[in-house]
Amino acid sequence: MLTVKQFPFSPLQENTYVIYNEQDECCIIDPGCYFGNERNELKEFIEETGLTPKYLLNTHCHLDHIFGNKFVHDTWGLTLHLHEKEKVVLDFGPTFGLNWGLPFDNYKGDLIYLREGDTVRLGEDRFIILFTPGHSPGHISFYCPEQHFIVSGDVLFRRGIGRTDLPGGDFDTLARSIREQLYTLPDETLVYNGHGPETTIGEEKRQNPFVRG
Repeated sequence: MLTVKQFPFSPLQENTYVIYNEQDECCIIDPGCYFGNERNELKEFIEETGLTPKYLLNTHCHLDHIFGNKFVHDTWGLTLHLHEKEKVVLDFGPTFGLNWGLPFDNYKGDLIYLREGDTVRLGEDRFIILFTPGHSPGHISFYCPEQHFIVSGDVLFRRGIGRTDLPGGDFDTLARSIREQLYTLPDETLVYNGHGPETTIGEEKRQNPFVRG
C-alpha cells in the first residue's frame, strides 16, 4: 500500500511528491524545494518518517520541477530518472532560472532514461511509465494501476492543462496525450498533478474546459 505526501514548494508552488510503502521505501518525484527551509522540510519528513529514498524521478525538467534534484542527489545519493527527450530541458534549466530571477545549482550526475511502458518498482508496488508530451517534449507520467492513481506532472490539472507556449510545447500533442494516455484510464483514477489540488480522470473528462473526454 502506497502513501502519497505532497509538498507545495518554491514561489511557483510546484507539488513535490514523496510516495512510500509499508516497508518505508520511498521515491521522490519532481523535487521543487528551492529555499533552505523547503529542503529542510523535505529532509526532516523523510528522516522523521523513517523512510529510505530509492528513486529520484522527474516527470519533466522545467525549472520548478528540478530545483531540488541536486539536493536530493547530494543527500541520499540517488541517480536522476527521466525521459531522454528531457535532457536538453534539464541542461537549460539554470538559464531559465536566471531569466525568472530564480538561480539554482543544477543536477550534474548520471542519468537513467525511462521509456513508455517501463516499470519502476517500489517493493511490491509499481509505476507504469506513460509518455505524455505536449507541455514538454519528453514529459512522462507515473501510473499506479493497483491503487488507481497517477502522478501527471504538468499535463492535466483540476479544470486545467499544462501551458504549451514554452519551448517544446504543442497544444495538439498535449491534447492527444490527455485523450489517449490519461482519459483512457479508469474514471476513478486519482490525478496528482504538478500544481494545485488533485482531481480524478472522470471529473476532468466531464468538466475540463480545455480537453473534454
